Amino acid sequence: MSDQMRMDRGIWDARVGQSRHDLSTPSLLLDLDVFEVNLKKMAEHSKSTGIGLRPHAKSHKCPEVALRQIGAGALGVCAATIDEAEALWRAGVKGILITSEMVGRRKIERLLTLSKTDTEVMSVVDNLSHLDDLNQAGQAAGVTLNVLIDMDLGLKRTGVAGIETGMALAERICALPSLRLRGISAYSSLSAHVIGYVERRAHSFQSMEPAIELLSRMRRVGMPAEILTGGSTGTYNIDSDIEAMTELQAGSYIFMDVDYEMIGGKGGPSFNDFGFSLTVLATVISKSHAGFATVDAGFKAFATDRPFGPELKGRSGLKYHFGGDEHGILEIEDGDDDLRLGDRLEFIVPHCDPTVNLYDHLYCVRGDRIEAVWPICRGYN
Repeated sequence: MSDQMRMDRGIWDARVGQSRHDLSTPSLLLDLDVFEVNLKKMAEHSKSTGIGLRPHAKSHKCPEVALRQIGAGALGVCAATIDEAEALWRAGVKGILITSEMVGRRKIERLLTLSKTDTEVMSVVDNLSHLDDLNQAGQAAGVTLNVLIDMDLGLKRTGVAGIETGMALAERICALPSLRLRGISAYSSLSAHVIGYVERRAHSFQSMEPAIELLSRMRRVGMPAEILTGGSTGTYNIDSDIEAMTELQAGSYIFMDVDYEMIGGKGGPSFNDFGFSLTVLATVISKSHAGFATVDAGFKAFATDRPFGPELKGRSGLKYHFGGDEHGILEIEDGDDDLRLGDRLEFIVPHCDPTVNLYDHLYCVRGDRIEAVWPICRGYN
């Protein structure tokens, strides 16, 4: 641990026991009561439906959260990058699936290091030449690498484009001595935010058909294909009904955000299966114009990849507008202008994953009290 990390750790530890109102702003808060309910609900869903859970850690990038997910029954976690995987591994997290292709000498070396000490580490592949690179590196290091075929389900981002290509890849994997075929990773990102439960269900079932057929063909010829992993928070109670699916990668359920709130749930127009545990704490710093107030949380405090901004928690009649890097402007729509300089406000984030990425730690609160401070992963490239 570097001197800077030790100093940061000392500062964070000193916050424990203080009030959330003592924090400088903007700060990233985690409501532990809501978080724990979310954690339990997904774990119970996994158990009752008989489907495994390997939640995606890209949502939280936090080893402490990952360990609690595994403690609640998860098989392991997914990681989007080698940096995330290494940080989780250093904290003792097992059963890591890296859902991006580990292409290039340096990434392959780092994957080998993880695989030497944890034989359950897995990664994804979608290209024949990549297979040869992995196999050669594995042979040289005396390591067998676990791989899943990454299958594209419409986004055209990564993954094999069809069943025949997938079969060719599977056959090649089975012929290479330092690779072990585990199954298929197929994430239908286009299904996750389809508005309306019925429409989302139909979209996900249709999107998953190629992956199900590929898995079936692999098994019919005796290939070792025990895993079909994918799914999202938006489809957690849909994909668990797909018979071939073996595990879910849902991640955002622990936090929730404005984006997921909009998609609609099984029982109504709002997706309220899980509570909002993640918020950004901000302070009113200016009141110079009638009907408006300014807080100290702008582009650098919230993800900006969605066409909407954060929502104020616990109060209506105020609309947030981005006002710059460090500023957010509140438009007072209900005419009840009772905001004062120094008021503390909490905002539900637009998109949890990239918002978390803007911060170094989570302040974990129960009521007003800070109960813990959890570091967020940072890489060591």
